[in-house]
Amino acid sequence: MAEARIGFAVTGSFCTFAAVFPQMKLLVEKGYRVQPIFSPSAYETDTRFGRAQDWVAQAEAITGQPVIHTISQAEPIGPKKLLDLLIIAPCTGNTLGKLACGIYDTAPTLAVKSHRRNDGPVLIAVSTNDALAASAGSIGALMARKGVYFVPFEQDDCRGKPASCVADFGKILPAAEAALTGRQLQPVIF
Repeated sequence: MAEARIGFAVTGSFCTFAAVFPQMKLLVEKGYRVQPIFSPSAYETDTRFGRAQDWVAQAEAITGQPVIHTISQAEPIGPKKLLDLLIIAPCTGNTLGKLACGIYDTAPTLAVKSHRRNDGPVLIAVSTNDALAASAGSIGALMARKGVYFVPFEQDDCRGKPASCVADFGKILPAAEAALTGRQLQPVIF
């Protein structure tokens, strides 16, 4: 499995980047070939959590690969069978909604469409304040799809943000290894 090629798509849940990027590094350390893919928000937006160019540089330093950040760069993923697994971590409510509705207008969403054309597995690490509200339907729709798996997730602040859920990013590696064999790591919600 360590020879597997993994796409690692990053979307705009900026507050989780510091927890997500070590998992990207862990995959590389385990011998996986990792291709970073960024949404426009992740690629372009400076926030109180860091400058976009610094996150891009970090992903490229970790993986040794240039970040895919445009639709035209993501399109060949399926036709050329470039990946064995595509991870979206963090996956925002916006991206969940687009995937559930078949909207492919960013590098990560088009990467999913392109990768799924060959029945390639997709692993989603949820991070959204509306997971148990507006995004609940999208999560449910995606859970019901063949080849789509989830990193186990939980409510992250049930009193302050009762609809918010976040993946246990420390479980990306075992969830990825399960997805590569066609299994969902359990429990999904804890």
